[in-house]
Amino acid sequence: MWRLWLLFDPRRTLVALFTFLFVLALLIHFILLSTDRFNWIEGPSKAAGNPAAMQMSPAAPVAQNATQ
Repeated sequence: MWRLWLLFDPRRTLVALFTFLFVLALLIHFILLSTDRFNWIEGPSKAAGNPAAMQMSPAAPVAQNATQ
């Protein structure tokens, strides 16, 4: 393992790793903020949180059989 650090400068490698992980964390958080379910700043939108807005129209009455 020590021979690997002879190929790469440890300081530059760790700075590059931490920079990549920080950018990845920012990207994941911004993706989550753009969704309705995981937006912890604004909360869910009114359409998603209101069950009355998602109600379906009542079903059409079933026609009776003419032979009865």
